[in-house]
Amino acid sequence: MDSETTGAESAGAPDLAEVRFAAPLLGLEHLSRFALVEIDPESPLMALQSLEDEAVRLFVLDPAEVVTGYSPVFDGVSRAAVGLAPGEPGLLLVVVSPGASLVDSTVNLLAPILVNGTSGVAAQVVLAGSSYPLRQPLAA
Repeated sequence: MDSETTGAESAGAPDLAEVRFAAPLLGLEHLSRFALVEIDPESPLMALQSLEDEAVRLFVLDPAEVVTGYSPVFDGVSRAAVGLAPGEPGLLLVVVSPGASLVDSTVNLLAPILVNGTSGVAAQVVLAGSSYPLRQPLAA
């Protein structure tokens, strides 16, 4: 199997007007178009705001901001799905599940989002066989 690391760039990139999912997000199969929006310039937290349903917003962030040594491996199929050539860097995001407090908030390291920062095409990739957790505490 062809596999390589993400070569992911920091997610502190400019807002993307449209992020289009090549395959639907888990649990949001009816939506595919989102905008990546910076919430606060002083915070690593961003939002994926649905362009199809204004009531849907996911919080995401660059995992490098909260997890040391997180380096998921994406196979060639996952990279091709978002239009990334071998060795071409992508934007790596993880979904945040907000809790009542920071201590109760988690990030999903098992199914990161890989984004082609040029085209805006994205995919949530489940890292099958990985030991990364589905609910990594933010305040760990």
